[in-house]
Amino acid sequence: MGRGRVQMKRIENPVHRQVTFCKRRAGLLKKAKELSVLCDAEIGVVIFSAHGKLYELATKGTMQELIERYGKYTGGPPADEPMVEPMEEELNSAMWLPHVPHVDVYRPVFNSKNQ
Repeated sequence: MGRGRVQMKRIENPVHRQVTFCKRRAGLLKKAKELSVLCDAEIGVVIFSAHGKLYELATKGTMQELIERYGKYTGGPPADEPMVEPMEEELNSAMWLPHVPHVDVYRPVFNSKNQ
């Protein structure tokens, strides 16, 4: 028997919503890692939870290097200018930031034992 189709709407139960977030986040990061390995692609994933926790994955190098490379392709600031300061200013001015009390950073570590 096949799986049922999931209706795309907000999960009202906070416990179920958190469980779904954790499972889907893990699945998304796993798929990104697989795509990177299979296709030799450089992938960066940034996820903010509803509680403001940051999850990130950079498959090759660091997230900062990946963002700088993205900036070069899109006409962002030159590589000699730090990107962190403008991003912090932009985030501080964002409407949602006052609602986020604290942002923790979680960087998953992938190795052959975890896969």
